[in-house]
Amino acid sequence: MTEYVIRFLLGGAVVSAFAMLGDILRPKSFAGLFGAAPSVALATLGIALYQHGVNYAALQADAMIAGAIALAIYSVVVCHLLVRAKLRALTATLLSLGVWLVAAFGILIVAGGQT
Repeated sequence: MTEYVIRFLLGGAVVSAFAMLGDILRPKSFAGLFGAAPSVALATLGIALYQHGVNYAALQADAMIAGAIALAIYSVVVCHLLVRAKLRALTATLLSLGVWLVAAFGILIVAGGQT
């Protein structure tokens, strides 16, 4: 229970800091980039570092990086399926989920991380 309270408080503080940063930056479209994902990742890494040590936090960071790269690949594939193949959004996203999984786990395996 205590972990959830710490995660809530730490996550809220970091979300607020990133929201202020996003409010300062121009164009305003950058504000969404700084909204949730970086702050949640930092809060999670901080808790992992505190509870489990450096090695565990490093594994978590590697998994987050692999997931982010896989998400970029997934996004490109979805855009191509939507624009070039003229597929519906639901069809394009469902077909691309396999691409995301292969990319994420492939990056982790090649990088020597978790399997």
